[in-house]
Amino acid sequence: MAEEMAEEVDTVSISILGRDYQISCPPSEEEALRKSARYLDKQMSKVKKTSSTLAFEKVAIMAAINICHELLQQSEEAEESESSSIEKIQSLQQKIEKAIQDSRQIEI
Repeated sequence: MAEEMAEEVDTVSISILGRDYQISCPPSEEEALRKSARYLDKQMSKVKKTSSTLAFEKVAIMAAINICHELLQQSEEAEESESSSIEKIQSLQQKIEKAIQDSRQIEI
């Protein structure tokens, strides 16, 4: 039985609202983790500025809700864009098929 090789994992230090966290992460994902942490820190800072009396946990929850809202909006926009693109492609396919049929009729 062959042993599976485990991917190497490093400990990465990130800071969210002045609190430091140590997170295990494969080296290939470190930059994405750091970028995500910076984004979360920025979002939590925005929430904290609008309501400085909120506890850390509530700030985190409000930031998570805001991030989820952004994600859902982007997802919906992507779906609408995809649907619109599919309609345009279908319309172009119909025009191409009509042009091919018209050119065949001219040849006859």
